[in-house]
Amino acid sequence: MYVFLFLKNNFSVVLFLFRSVEHTDGQSVLTDSLWRRYSEFELLRNYLLVYYPHIVVPPLPEKRAEFVWHKLSADNMDPDFVERRRIGLENFLLRIASHPILCRDKIFYLFLTQEGNWKETVNETGFQLKADSRLKALNATFRVKNPDKRFTDLKHYSDELQSVISHLLRVRARVADRLYGVYKVHGNYGRVFSEWSAIEKEMGDGLQSAGHHMDVYASSIDDILEDEEHYADQLKEYLFYAEALRAVCRKHELMQYDLEMAAQDLASKKQQCEELATGTVRTFSLKGMTTKLFGQETPEQREARIKVLEEQINEGEQQLKSKNLEGREFVKNAWADIERFKEQKNRDLKEALISYAVMQISIRLHLVWTNSYLCLSEL
Repeated sequence: MYVFLFLKNNFSVVLFLFRSVEHTDGQSVLTDSLWRRYSEFELLRNYLLVYYPHIVVPPLPEKRAEFVWHKLSADNMDPDFVERRRIGLENFLLRIASHPILCRDKIFYLFLTQEGNWKETVNETGFQLKADSRLKALNATFRVKNPDKRFTDLKHYSDELQSVISHLLRVRARVADRLYGVYKVHGNYGRVFSEWSAIEKEMGDGLQSAGHHMDVYASSIDDILEDEEHYADQLKEYLFYAEALRAVCRKHELMQYDLEMAAQDLASKKQQCEELATGTVRTFSLKGMTTKLFGQETPEQREARIKVLEEQINEGEQQLKSKNLEGREFVKNAWADIERFKEQKNRDLKEALISYAVMQISIRLHLVWTNSYLCLSEL
């Protein structure tokens, strides 16, 4: 699977090559290509969020550069940034392709294979109508009476994950700025030593060599920090995963909110039915006040209302039972995917941090070896 980004009319456009066909000589070549804009990747992810609310859907790479050291361009049209985003989009597709459930989705398959009317196919699913409103999500957050402690803890975990990674990225950007300044100062020293070598005849060769060493040392920082940016992007992926975790928590809150509202409505109807059957009113109600003002209902009217309420109660009980089953199934599936995500996160971050440490050690050893070589060559 390959993803290539190009700039066209000041927008990032993706050329996605996906299918290979074997020739008679046994070699395979890529035969198909698709253009995909960043907005189409967003559409795919929004669809997956709606249809798989219990899954921690992989995040997209950042649309604009964040947490960058000041010498690195934050322009989303910068070639280096476009290349890093290309890698991020490829990683996004590979994450979906490696997921045991998402990889089987029909829309994902069409995204990889269909050129012209892919967007129309997605919109025909009606996923936007199934998306929960922000107001409803806000109500669920503040009005749920019995939140699941596991999902409350998961929300705190996602907040902490985002906070820690954000702090780490900010510190890394500040360190990169300072390191960049230290290295570039050596470039000034290099020019000084080179000019000095033209004055000092006896020390000219040594000064020229030292100046060259300073220039090489100063220029090496660009490649070093560019390599570091690769590891920073891996951290950013899990910074954005924190929001994916919160999306699962919000969906559970919505389901719990609907369940509690259904239970409350059922209890209210049962109380109304009991009051009609016994002729006693436990709580103040508009209906009770109306009865006092205009007289009691006839037995036939009361029986008709009781019958309607009994039917509504039966429907409410079935609805409540269905919501309970749906909620338990959601918790079961969501927790299985969360455990899968945590294993993936621990594995990826451990590998990234070890690779980062190895890179730093290699850089330091290279510098020590270079300095030793230059000192010995002077002897």
